[in-house]
Amino acid sequence: MAGPAFRAAAVRVRTPATSANLGPGFDALGLSLGLYDDVVVRVADSGLHIDIAGEGTESLPRDESHLLVRSMRTAFELLGGQPRGLEIVCANRIPHGRGLGSSSAAICAGIVAARAVTIGGEQKLDDTALLELATEIEGHPDNVAACLLGGFTLAWMDTGTARAIRMDPADSIVPVVFVPGKPVLTETARGLLPRTVPHVDAAANAGRAALLVEALTRRPELLLAATEDRLHQEYRAPAMPESVALVNRLRADGVPAVVSGAGPTVLALVEDAAAEKVAALAGEGWAANRLTLDAAGTCVLPLAG
Repeated sequence: MAGPAFRAAAVRVRTPATSANLGPGFDALGLSLGLYDDVVVRVADSGLHIDIAGEGTESLPRDESHLLVRSMRTAFELLGGQPRGLEIVCANRIPHGRGLGSSSAAICAGIVAARAVTIGGEQKLDDTALLELATEIEGHPDNVAACLLGGFTLAWMDTGTARAIRMDPADSIVPVVFVPGKPVLTETARGLLPRTVPHVDAAANAGRAALLVEALTRRPELLLAATEDRLHQEYRAPAMPESVALVNRLRADGVPAVVSGAGPTVLALVEDAAAEKVAALAGEGWAANRLTLDAAGTCVLPLAG
């Protein structure tokens, strides 16, 4: 059987940063943020060539072990076969190891790029299959759902299959991220979580997670109450004491703040008028950035002129 045919022209894929959990929505809720990685991919005659600019320039591999390449290879197998060669250029802006979904961005960029350079790729690998594949590679669907779909997402597993729905967050909400200088491995943060939690804490989180859907989409004035968490943030404090301390300090001042994903970045969700003031609250050791909410998710864009 003949293998797939590939486009001669390069494709450009843009993937957003994401924040998962959002306080009480552990391993379920995600938010797409206006901070992006760009990848340009072209099928070549032979070999593998990778250029990297920005985040990870000194640390990321430039061979088959690169997560983006591994994700592309997995997608190509589902699409019918591997291309002869690949030329990849990465412009990375999402900080690595900071709880802003850099690995999910690489995975989503890889599988979407593979589909885009394969003629008939969308018929062979539809959007539902993309989510399932990204979840299989990442291990859980919260970040990849937000990265692929954009907006505010709720993801879950249904008999081993990833599912997600997308909602539009309220226009007035402005995300402010406080990024520390040092990363924390996701495996380290997850390893601190207990196997069981008190029933009262689980019940409290279930109520707050439900409230967060209303707060993020229609009633931002409820965000402080809706982002309260009892399941994971305090347990992870030994790996990121400064992050949890900043969350507690911001919340004491009335700012809806959470640990972003597995940390150590802190995310505040505030009204536009308060964003600049909140960004100034972190102090030394933090890079505070006011972002936008991303609505598009992972998308194929025209190449720059």
